[in-house]
Amino acid sequence: MIRYLFHPIDNSPLIVFRIALGFIFLAESAGAILTGWVHETFIEPEFTFTFIGFEWLRVFNGPLMYGWYALMAVLAIGVILGWRYKFCMTALALLWTGCYLMQKSHYNNHYYLMMLLSYMMIFVPAHRYRAVDVKRNPALMRLTCPRWCVLMFVALIGVVYFYAATAKMQPDWLEGRPLSLWFSRKTHYFLVGPLLAQPWIPIVVAYAGMCFDLLVVPLLLWRKTRWLAVGASVFFHLFNSAVFHIGTFPYMMIGSLVLFFPPEQVRKHFFPNKPSQDQVQVQAQPPVQKWVLLALGCFFLVQITLPVRHHFFEGYVQWTEEGHRLSWRMMLRAKQGNCVFTIQDPSTGDSWQIRPNKQLPPHQARRLSTHPDMIWQYVQVLKAQYAAEGKPDVKIFARVRVSLNGHPYQPLIDPKVDLAKVPWEHFRHHGWISLREKQ
Repeated sequence: MIRYLFHPIDNSPLIVFRIALGFIFLAESAGAILTGWVHETFIEPEFTFTFIGFEWLRVFNGPLMYGWYALMAVLAIGVILGWRYKFCMTALALLWTGCYLMQKSHYNNHYYLMMLLSYMMIFVPAHRYRAVDVKRNPALMRLTCPRWCVLMFVALIGVVYFYAATAKMQPDWLEGRPLSLWFSRKTHYFLVGPLLAQPWIPIVVAYAGMCFDLLVVPLLLWRKTRWLAVGASVFFHLFNSAVFHIGTFPYMMIGSLVLFFPPEQVRKHFFPNKPSQDQVQVQAQPPVQKWVLLALGCFFLVQITLPVRHHFFEGYVQWTEEGHRLSWRMMLRAKQGNCVFTIQDPSTGDSWQIRPNKQLPPHQARRLSTHPDMIWQYVQVLKAQYAAEGKPDVKIFARVRVSLNGHPYQPLIDPKVDLAKVPWEHFRHHGWISLREKQ
């Protein structure tokens, strides 16, 4: 296994992927500014819904975020060019992690995937060819890399697709329920709109999506079916991009296809003038090899176990949301909710109500009404505001009703629990989150 993983292979796939990933980060960073996403997410709201425990990141909210995203765009250009690659990739990974932890109102799984990929790219020699760093220091140039430098990306992509497939193996998805709701809002689309209006389309797309996620990586790895899988991948991701408008994720996955081809074939198509051998091939020493294997083992142990942690929480993950993030449960549910908070001041006996859709921007209010962790966070914000007004002992109750995948509305939160008094528990089910009744 050690000989196989550390055997030198042509580094062309790694170089191409570095350039492709750099363009993805550039598109995400510059696009967030140009489309107004940064303004909507970090400038307009009074506060952001951070990951719990990272509320201190709110100090960066405001016009400073324009500079933050502009700096990420510059760093992405550095990655593309291979200019001071290690610095640019490390800084980009840290800044992207900050953005990821800063807000949940626009959560996407591919933000998490980009974060993982950015950290992985720090530790591989993706700057040893076709890079400004090599122009500045020719001694850096290498035409090979250890096989593990490519295989770990293939393995992570396999984990993503596998868990995306298994998450779809549940009744609502196989009945096409969420897809029916989404497609019903897209029947006006040019060309594909009439097709999306057909009642059988959600079922076909549901099963096709599950089978694609389950089979695409094995088909890409087998030489005889590789080009069939490439064609299916391009069609699948372009369809998702056109219909669901899910940003750069489809193009990142298309760009990752280069990792599944033999390195010599990648070199032939992308770098036809590149020599096929290094004059000097540097092999890692056995102690280094063992540390690399240990690091890879720990990393993939985390990636394999995180997506199944929801089984250790009571309740249905798509309802409670406990264990949903970081687990590749992509586009599985359509949720609608309404939320009202009742505030009681024990010192005066007064009570009043707050409706988040009257207080928050629309994108925050929509997400809050279906996510218990964001409901709890908003209660803490209200609690702090009232404490600053001289009302430190207010009680805050939430009445929330949610519809999952078109099913009838049900209570999501126990309306008798004072959420201002309950702590957040990271590793167990919260009793104030109502369990969904069977339907």
